[in-house]
Amino acid sequence: MSLFWRIFGLNAVVLGFATALLLWAPVTVSVPIVLTEAVVLVVGMGVMLVANGALLRWGLAPLERLTKLMTTVDLLRPGQRLPVAGGGEVPELIRTFNAMLDRLENERATSSARVLLAQEAERRRIAQELHDEVGQSMTAILLVLGRAADDADDPLRDELHQAQEITRECLDEVRRLVRRLRPGVLDDLGLISALSSLTHDFATHTGLRVVRRFDADLPVLDHETELVLYRVAQESLTNAARHADAERLEVGLSGADGAVTLTIADDGRGIEAAHEGAGIRGMRERALLVGADLDITSAPGVGTRIRLTAPLPRK
Repeated sequence: MSLFWRIFGLNAVVLGFATALLLWAPVTVSVPIVLTEAVVLVVGMGVMLVANGALLRWGLAPLERLTKLMTTVDLLRPGQRLPVAGGGEVPELIRTFNAMLDRLENERATSSARVLLAQEAERRRIAQELHDEVGQSMTAILLVLGRAADDADDPLRDELHQAQEITRECLDEVRRLVRRLRPGVLDDLGLISALSSLTHDFATHTGLRVVRRFDADLPVLDHETELVLYRVAQESLTNAARHADAERLEVGLSGADGAVTLTIADDGRGIEAAHEGAGIRGMRERALLVGADLDITSAPGVGTRIRLTAPLPRK
């Protein structure tokens, strides 16, 4: 039924009912009208308007639900759809909107995958240049400073040793940046070793207590899924250090029911879901890359729990 005939039919029902009451009800209207007749007419008009409004709200409810979804839909939270039943203009409009969401989500996932893959390639390139050029140059500087310090007299020797220590600290920082840009341990030793190294470095540099709970018998994952899990853990730890004001974090990794689940929980001050920043939205984009489900729960004074559930790759 088209929208026109839907509204016309609802109004016809109300007007027909009012006409039937006038025909068969023991009500008369005199001229001039008396007070009791005016009251009856006003009450009847009110009942008719209330009935008409209720029927119109019921008839136009699908459009209200569609409008609400249009204002709240988020492509980073896929699967938001309206149920469709019957035929006519309104169900066809809902079907078209659902099809548009399917297309936009597919296009968003494809474009996000290209962007994230390009970012990883750029990270590898920068990490390689830092390792090969900056790292080797600073190593050469350390050697030169060491030889100069051995041949120098006091107090120049002490100054050269001090410069050598500063250079060594800078070299350690460069190596740490290289590990953040390109987790080589992930390629060489796997996800559990990479997360162990990540959390150890995080605890060392921030002073926060980190509790690790990793299942020993995790299923085999493809490199893309491992990289998404690692990057989400990395971003979660960074957000906790910057914003959570936490003292303790728990990082868990488990596998069950055809999926692997990464959990990062802190005891910080929590976040507001309505104010998700670029870091959280970046995690949602990475989750879409492997078809994973990202769930974030937070409450003031309780902390934040980030849970990423990624399906196992098909054999």
